[in-house]
Amino acid sequence: MLRRFLLTFVLVVAGFTAGMVLTGRMRYAADSVAEPALSQPAPAAEAQQQRTAPTPQVSGTLATGPDFTKIAGQGVKGVANISSLQVVRRPNSPFENDPFFQYFFGDQDMYGSRDRRSLSLGSGVIISPDGYIVTNNHVVGENVREITVALSDNREVKGRVIGTDPATDIALLKVDLKGLPAIPWGDSSKLQVGEWVLAIGSPFQLSRTVTAGIISATGRSNVGFSQYEDFIQTDAAINPGNSGGALINTRGELIGINTGIFSQSGGYQGIGFAVPSNLVQHVVNDLMKYGEVQRGTIGGIVAIDKVTPQIAEEIGAPNTQGAIVIRMMRGSEAYDAGVRPGDVIVGFNGTRIDDPSQLYRLVADAKIGSTATIRVFRNGRTSDVKVPIVSDARHRR
Repeated sequence: MLRRFLLTFVLVVAGFTAGMVLTGRMRYAADSVAEPALSQPAPAAEAQQQRTAPTPQVSGTLATGPDFTKIAGQGVKGVANISSLQVVRRPNSPFENDPFFQYFFGDQDMYGSRDRRSLSLGSGVIISPDGYIVTNNHVVGENVREITVALSDNREVKGRVIGTDPATDIALLKVDLKGLPAIPWGDSSKLQVGEWVLAIGSPFQLSRTVTAGIISATGRSNVGFSQYEDFIQTDAAINPGNSGGALINTRGELIGINTGIFSQSGGYQGIGFAVPSNLVQHVVNDLMKYGEVQRGTIGGIVAIDKVTPQIAEEIGAPNTQGAIVIRMMRGSEAYDAGVRPGDVIVGFNGTRIDDPSQLYRLVADAKIGSTATIRVFRNGRTSDVKVPIVSDARHRR
């Protein structure tokens, strides 16, 4: 009996000891996956890589990305929903969309017309506590009958249009409220490609929607959204309804007004555009002060176009740089200074002109009343002409 008890005890002790050894070996094997063995030094290149590799931010045991919760929570308070009721006059003709009918009869109102109500939905950004709101001109539309502004606290108030600027697709609204949560202005000239940004708006009427992305590019032009183009490009998700909403940086500052997207499907494809905040501020200040934006012009140039390789070859230009004058008016400032149709404008006040959009921006931003030096290419040679800068409002009337 005693011998049987001793044998059982010995077997239990042996099993416990074996289990301890096995557990220890398993634990050691697991640790060796996470850490290199101290007895086997890493090669020099591998050691250098370990010393220079960046250390990710960690929370507990998991790496985390940037935290946007604070700026997003504050930013959504400064973005409103905009509803614009417009009256659009449409023809009653059953052939309204028939190209054959349009070719022979043009826009003749043979069947009469009628007014139709149209509702435009978008977003807007509160830029001052006393009720000034920026949105897109295409959100406001034409022949506006009524504008409703829905705030983040669920209040709905009537708004009125202070002014619009179709050239930049910016509109300024006003609501009669005080103490609103305005988003502070940021400096869009300091933006860098790769910088984090948030887009805030109401895509598909989903209010207070926040999406994140980066600055993909700055100074984008020739995208076809407006006449004055100097867009910020971002991959933050922008969809229909985001128009007029805020693009903010990681300090919660307004650095752009979301305007449009490049899409083959009608929805988000990672290419969105916003009007830079510095340009928006200039437009807003002029709308508040003058009711319209004060821009310069050299007058009388009806149309300019890009210099294609074919045009460059025909006129003997060395490259496709510049903007070619297609049509212009006699007696205008540019004509009197010596600019003629067929000339290629290759410089403006010492700045090289690469395309028509750039020329338009430089002329528009020039000080009214000053004299600009324009470099033109004609008949194989370049020459400078002096052209006065006048207000484009004078030519619009």
